[in-house]
Amino acid sequence: MSSSRDARVEDTYELQNDQRLEELHSKLRTLRGVTSDIYDDVEQQNSALDNARDAFSSFGNSLAQTSRRAGQAFGLTPGGVKQLRTIGYCAAAVIGLWILWKILGWFWPSGAISP
Repeated sequence: MSSSRDARVEDTYELQNDQRLEELHSKLRTLRGVTSDIYDDVEQQNSALDNARDAFSSFGNSLAQTSRRAGQAFGLTPGGVKQLRTIGYCAAAVIGLWILWKILGWFWPSGAISP
C-alpha cells in the first residue's frame, strides 16, 4: 500500500511539474512576443531618427548655402555685389517707377469729363 501511495504522490508531483512547466513555457512565449514587439518598435524609431537626421542635415546645408548667397548678394563676403551698387539699383528702380507713373498720368488723366 505504501508503494501505491508513493506512486500516486509521484504522479501528483509529476502532474504538478508538467503544469508548472506549461505555465513557464506560456510565460516564455509571452516574453518572446514582448521582446519581438520591443525590437520592432526600436527599429521603427531608429528609422524615424535617421530620416529626421537626414532632413535636418539637408536643411542645414540649404541654410548654409542660402546664407552664403545672401552674403554675396549684399556684399558682405568676397566676390559679392557691393553695397553701394545695390543701393544705386534700388534708387534707380524707385526713380524709374516714379517717372513711369508721371508719363502714364499724361495719357490717362484722372479728371472727370465736364459737359
